[in-house]
Amino acid sequence: MRWGAVIVAAGRGLRLGRPKQFIELAGVPMVGWSIQTFAAMPEIAELVIATEPESIEPLCELALRLAPNLTPRVVRGGQLRQDSAREGIMALSDRCDAVLIHDGARPLVTAADVRAGMREVRAGRASLLAEPVVDTIKLVDRDSLIVGATLDRGTLWAAQTPQFALTAELRAAHERGRLDGVAVTDDAALLERIGISVVVVASTSENFKVTLPGDVIRAETILNARAVTA
Repeated sequence: MRWGAVIVAAGRGLRLGRPKQFIELAGVPMVGWSIQTFAAMPEIAELVIATEPESIEPLCELALRLAPNLTPRVVRGGQLRQDSAREGIMALSDRCDAVLIHDGARPLVTAADVRAGMREVRAGRASLLAEPVVDTIKLVDRDSLIVGATLDRGTLWAAQTPQFALTAELRAAHERGRLDGVAVTDDAALLERIGISVVVVASTSENFKVTLPGDVIRAETILNARAVTA
């Protein structure tokens, strides 16, 4: 199966005070770690990155330097993550049978976990990386903040990326979401809406989203440790 990879890197990093995709972690811009991981995987034939207009040129330079074998493309993202993901998917060529969508703010993803997600994909079946929820989750009223229910954490998983699907099915899911005016926070939700089964694949290593300043330190520590043991 020929795979295309889409990295969504259109966030402005308001909590970190600057575009997070360019924050250096262990000597490489954050988004560069995912680019390098995908470039080293022979299963991946194409790479598209969606970002804000002012970041297109520097991201082109970075991607060409780190993934010249994929002839990467950088496209303009949209207002929402969903819009950016759709732009990235549509920019892939029709030669890509399947696609994975990844957040550029998750620099710790490993090739082993990516391959585990890829193996689950077939017609009518998609997948995503995730991890079991360990905290007790309360369903709370938005206004009063009164607890309405305690959810069974044994059935709860925290979704991550990449998320994987056949290209035609993910394009159809995004188009249906656009036509219906539906806003979601991940691609799997769009696939679920059109009847595609989505399988959870447990992450075997750290794959958190860098959001707060403390996450930057934590991610850099892990990347440095991996370099020592590689």
